Amino acid sequence: MFRKGIQDSDGDFTIENAGPDDYPEIMDVWESAVRATHDFLKPEDFELFKRIIPTDFLPNVDLYVLRQGEKIVGFMGISGENLEMLFISESSRGKGFGKILLTYAVQKVSVKKLDVNEQNKQALGFYEKFGFRIVARSEKDSMGKDYPILHLSL
Repeated sequence: MFRKGIQDSDGDFTIENAGPDDYPEIMDVWESAVRATHDFLKPEDFELFKRIIPTDFLPNVDLYVLRQGEKIVGFMGISGENLEMLFISESSRGKGFGKILLTYAVQKVSVKKLDVNEQNKQALGFYEKFGFRIVARSEKDSMGKDYPILHLSL
């Protein structure tokens, strides 16, 4: 598969476009990240999202992975100016990888907007530190579930 992306000056990581071959490892990252950060998620919703993300969400975004060596440690999905998802594996949290991906999204892909679960205070704080501000709130998520969503913009 053709890969394009960036590499840091020390060669410690790369950001690359991703595709279906990467989905199993991406879902491993997603699962570890969600278990670490989404304690508000009902178990049945976790299982539903785990089942539908590879078929209904990943194919519909421009997907990027952050690799450290050969291992995917984080990923993001972008649609137009919207950051649709950004997840860092539980074992790689706190190492600056989220900032690396978000910087890439804003500077190289022109992301200006994103949504975040209201209950995910840590993620909200991260995005606000980056300059995103709440511009609206929805009582339910895009699937009509009772997870309030904050809409943020630069």
